[in-house]
Amino acid sequence: MSWYEEWFWSDAYTRVYDHRDEEEAERLVDLIEREIAPALNAHILDIGCGRGRHAHALARRGYRVTGIDLSEAAIEEARATAADEGLDATTTFRVSNMRTPACEACADGVVNLFTSFGYFEEDAENERALAAMATALRPGGWLLQDFLNAPVVAESLGASEHETEGGRTIHQDRWIEDGRVIKEITIEHADGTETFRESVRLFTVHDFKEMYLSVGLLLLYARKSDT
Repeated sequence: MSWYEEWFWSDAYTRVYDHRDEEEAERLVDLIEREIAPALNAHILDIGCGRGRHAHALARRGYRVTGIDLSEAAIEEARATAADEGLDATTTFRVSNMRTPACEACADGVVNLFTSFGYFEEDAENERALAAMATALRPGGWLLQDFLNAPVVAESLGASEHETEGGRTIHQDRWIEDGRVIKEITIEHADGTETFRESVRLFTVHDFKEMYLSVGLLLLYARKSDT
């Protein structure tokens, strides 16, 4: 099993990232509307949608959304939340690998958020995922990726972080190795200790520009943050 299957499909993942809530998702959709201004009723693909936070936020704004994720449990939760909120008429959630095109020229826009990219060991596989996103876009469509700011990460990556809450202690150790950001997460709780690892390829803006060109996309704008 890959690191992302083991980690993202665990209950521990939700506990570690529970601060990434609906409010945070709504702020990101605010940014999408401000920077891109998608057409009314646009069809947007959310690649690596997880439990659907951003897909639901987009649907609340009136967009039609298809969410794709490898985790069946996450997709089931995304569907259930959409049904509870009355969003099931404008949302579709499917279990699929991001390297497989979700469709051909069906989407007005594609979002790939929360650093849901760079997971694969081989660059060719990461490029396959990007090519699949490009395949799904209609002519004139747009792609928005939310990714690490490589120079800032390289300069300021903290070695370790510790947090104790609710009877558990979470240790996060980070380092860069062979062009990848490695994070080891150790969770200590009453029933024992769990350890997980993240490994994300640290692509630069120049890397993205070259990859985009190789799959028929053009980098128009890179908005830098401090993370």
